[in-house]
Amino acid sequence: MRYERIKNLLGEDFSKLEDAKVLLLGVGGVGGHCLDCLSRSGVGEITIVDFDSYDLSNQNRQLWSELHEGELKVEALKKHYPDIKIINAHIDEEWVQNFNFDEYDVVLDAIDDIKPKLALAQKCYKKLISSFGCAKRLDPTKVHVDDVFKSYGDKFGSKIRYELRKRGFKKKYKVIFSSEEALVKDKGSFIGVTATFGLVLCSEAIKMIREKK
Repeated sequence: MRYERIKNLLGEDFSKLEDAKVLLLGVGGVGGHCLDCLSRSGVGEITIVDFDSYDLSNQNRQLWSELHEGELKVEALKKHYPDIKIINAHIDEEWVQNFNFDEYDVVLDAIDDIKPKLALAQKCYKKLISSFGCAKRLDPTKVHVDDVFKSYGDKFGSKIRYELRKRGFKKKYKVIFSSEEALVKDKGSFIGVTATFGLVLCSEAIKMIREKK
């Protein structure tokens, strides 16, 4: 049976995964691995949102990218995960403000832009788990999970914390971050780190679902 081994781990809580609705924002190097983990773990309803297409530069870290160069990510991923729901949209601040998050149990943020990340925190922090910067790093053992204002060691995360404080935001929500300093200034990425972020994002989502009453 496909989910027998995850059922053995979760026991009666597995039914919570089957009934859960998860919204995953961004399906790149982090989000793609998170999606695979959610699907293989038996999450009942997964909706993904992205606007980008696969290109050659994605192939060092993004699942399925070598098979779908030039295709929209959400449409390509639907071929591998036929039960998912897809939304082809650019996630900016306006999109976040206009989107209805009420039906989802968990919102997973695997996007790169600061403004929509801030908007997400302000709008749905109670069900949000957010991924911070994972590029330019090589050590997956430096990946951590904590409340946003307890995160450290990441300039991207530092900017987000600064902007949240400036907006008077004092709530708590979980973030995935790395304490490893960036190794280069230019673009650089290693699947060992990006995939770890995605898998940890999935693990935290499962934890949140299990804790729901």
